[in-house]
Amino acid sequence: MKKYKTLKDHVYSYITEQVLEGNLLPSQRINETAISQELSVSRTPVREALIQLSCEGILENVPRKGFVLKGVSEKEASELYIVIGPLDGTAAQMACDILTEKDLSRMDFYIQSMDLAIKTDNYEMYLEQQELFHSVYIEKCDNEVLEDTISRLKSKFFTRGFSKDNASRSKEYLALINDEHREILRLFKEKDKNALYDYITNVHWSPSNAHHELL
Repeated sequence: MKKYKTLKDHVYSYITEQVLEGNLLPSQRINETAISQELSVSRTPVREALIQLSCEGILENVPRKGFVLKGVSEKEASELYIVIGPLDGTAAQMACDILTEKDLSRMDFYIQSMDLAIKTDNYEMYLEQQELFHSVYIEKCDNEVLEDTISRLKSKFFTRGFSKDNASRSKEYLALINDEHREILRLFKEKDKNALYDYITNVHWSPSNAHHELL
């Protein structure tokens, strides 16, 4: 059963979508009044969502300026990779025996969709399909604390961007990452839990790749 969304949740989703679409940039002030008017809600749920995003490290409350979008440093990105990897790997292990053929087919579909996104330079679509790919098994791990923790940590990468000035570099990197998705899917099909955990932790979330989040 899906969780009921409060007004704060709707505002939270709206702000994160604006970040993903590139409509909000690091150090840019968040206009609370504009958000209230756009969503036809009071300032209260807007303020609540901003405080939550600030607690999660996505926004920063700057004195005399208000809430601004916070970027991720290379050091922080590397540290996040070190923490997220084992958690993601654990979720994969827990879900391994539960995934159905339909689940595996969905994961394959998302991989194909990411291939298309790379070819068409649609990086927003790529990020969306990548999130859906991982959510298939994370949601099946049957551990809400683990699921919420992974989601909260990954949310710090909302400010990631793939610069048009580095388009060819971005495409090459994303193609390599999608090959990793193929390997993850193969290991799920073989139900090799130990190899799955090791691959996700030490390859897919290798700290040496963290600098790509800053492209």
